[in-house]
Amino acid sequence: MSAISLYAKASPDFASKLAHTQQLLRNAAQLYAPLTQASSLGAEDMVITHLLHTLGIESEIFVLNTGKLHAETLDLLEIVKKHYGQERAVRVYEPDATQAAHFEHRHGEQAMYDSIALRKQCCDIRKMQPLEKALAGKKGWITGLRREQSNTRAEVAEVEQQALRTKVNPLAAWTWGEVWHYIATQAVPYNALHDQFYPSIGCAPCTRAISLGEDFRSGRWWWEDEKAKECGLHVDAAPKIIPIKEIA
Repeated sequence: MSAISLYAKASPDFASKLAHTQQLLRNAAQLYAPLTQASSLGAEDMVITHLLHTLGIESEIFVLNTGKLHAETLDLLEIVKKHYGQERAVRVYEPDATQAAHFEHRHGEQAMYDSIALRKQCCDIRKMQPLEKALAGKKGWITGLRREQSNTRAEVAEVEQQALRTKVNPLAAWTWGEVWHYIATQAVPYNALHDQFYPSIGCAPCTRAISLGEDFRSGRWWWEDEKAKECGLHVDAAPKIIPIKEIA
């Protein structure tokens, strides 16, 4: 069964929600340029990339190739680069090879299972440090965060003022069904792992398929406590929430 047939379902107010998201992206392009989109190549991020493309919004797209991604994710990366690369920059950032190799030599390839500290150190090397390079010089960045994804993201705002730049979460209010409705109606390419019950996809050692009834991110770092399930990319101690009326 495909993810589209399983999940795609438009809410009654989807049309107005889509229009709001489109305007939010247009506003972001005016206020927070230069922009970049952080793409994990998950369903939400593929929707955002498609929206940027169809709206003609100037924004770079970047992917963090941690060196631990699934083959299916790497396949989709090539599709994205070919499809969108001619009209906008699709940049790939990788960890420092020496630092990553040293970490594995010292702690082993499965160090992430040994402690939260080691898992976060791995995330720092493979995600956080490349993220700093990807965001350098950018005034705004766009993510696929949604409130429905987990308890820790239930209060995600559409626009957050961070220390160095503004973070825009245009799908914050979207449901999982709406994400897949858009993918279905717009023929958006997506990660084949979604058809195998992977709603949230990260590095291969830290991602598993979920079972019926589990929440969206239960397949990420499943051996850890729910409150610890972030790599650091979307953790901000005290973001300033910008009301929509201020950016309209």
